[in-house]
Amino acid sequence: ATAAEIVDFADHHSMTMGMQPGVINPYKLGIEMLRDIEYRWDRGMHGLEWEQCEDISAKANWDTGERGEGRKKIFQVRAIYNDLTFIEEFLTPDFCQRAKLFTYDFNQASGQYEISSRNFNGIKEKLKTALTNGGEPYIFIEDGNYANRGELLMKHRHDGFDLDENYARETLKNVRRIWNRPVWLATEEEGKEVVLSFDGKEFSRHEA
Repeated sequence: ATAAEIVDFADHHSMTMGMQPGVINPYKLGIEMLRDIEYRWDRGMHGLEWEQCEDISAKANWDTGERGEGRKKIFQVRAIYNDLTFIEEFLTPDFCQRAKLFTYDFNQASGQYEISSRNFNGIKEKLKTALTNGGEPYIFIEDGNYANRGELLMKHRHDGFDLDENYARETLKNVRRIWNRPVWLATEEEGKEVVLSFDGKEFSRHEA
């Protein structure tokens, strides 16, 4: 690879792997969990003996010297598990703490996402919800004659994760091509109700 190609890869990789509060990056999450699996299985940090150990010092220094087992486990995981069973089986409280995986809510007063919970089970359920339906958001038809103009209003079922704006625009563009009339999409962004629209020429956004 040339220097330019390496820089281009690094740039795209950094965008793919970026994380910000309130937004789940499935690529980064998946890679970090696989790294965690490799680390744990290389050191025997799994199974009944590991789980039953209550000695904090022993767990902190745990290493059965099983180098290479982690890589084998990764290939097994990739062959057998889907997204939901992967999260259910291999997400751990320790990993959540190290990866700073918390439940976030948008604070209207500060205008920022803030940690609302560190509860492990709540975090796991939110991740599984985000991955249900293949990770795709649920969008339903709300009104086929919106504003009595034959326009289409769709609604996004917000499960705690904002829509990707590029995804929303492409959705509107594709549906407009089929509907042949202006289309609207009601959703929620940063705790606020928002309606996006596309009339065939321009995109618009309207805050409720």
